[in-house]
Amino acid sequence: MAAPPQLRALLVAVNALLRKRRYHAALAVLKGFRNGAVYGAKIRAPHALVMTFLFRNGSLQEKLWAILQATYMHSWNLAWFVFTYKGLRALQSRIQGKTYPAHAFLAAFLGGILVFGENNNINSQINMYLLSRVLFALGRLAVEKGYIPEPRWNPFPLLTAVVWGLVLWLFEYHRSTLQPSLQSSMTYLYEDSNVWHGISDFLIYNKSRPSN
Repeated sequence: MAAPPQLRALLVAVNALLRKRRYHAALAVLKGFRNGAVYGAKIRAPHALVMTFLFRNGSLQEKLWAILQATYMHSWNLAWFVFTYKGLRALQSRIQGKTYPAHAFLAAFLGGILVFGENNNINSQINMYLLSRVLFALGRLAVEKGYIPEPRWNPFPLLTAVVWGLVLWLFEYHRSTLQPSLQSSMTYLYEDSNVWHGISDFLIYNKSRPSN
């Protein structure tokens, strides 16, 4: 079935507008908001689904509501951050007439404070995710720029050993310093595996189900 003439005319006008270079910066900000919302939902929904059903107590309705809340917050925050970052970069470039490397840092710095500045579980997970990758990238950049010599041997096994040694030491003796989600995961792995009463909670279930 063919689209009505009015709708076809509207689509032609919209596509013509989207192709105009003079509006590219503003439209890129809007599409950035869209991409942030979609990507945030794609990343958070499966993670929240698994973590909620593995570790969270409550009714099915409460679990589904928790998944929706986490997905919405991640999607909304990421959408607004991309919108803020791209908008501030475009504004700086317009004011100064060209783009400078400092624009990226300043725009993201302000966007981070405005969008991810609240200390909650979602923002904390996102920041921790980025922190590990930033540290890796800064190490590689320091080698590329010649600030530190390139290692003559592969440092990854040593890094792995230190990371795992520290996280298990913290879990065993300073557990409250770890993120709640990491505490839950490690409790499941290292403490729940110490307890069983029969074959059902040894192989089938993590914990025995209460008898009726």
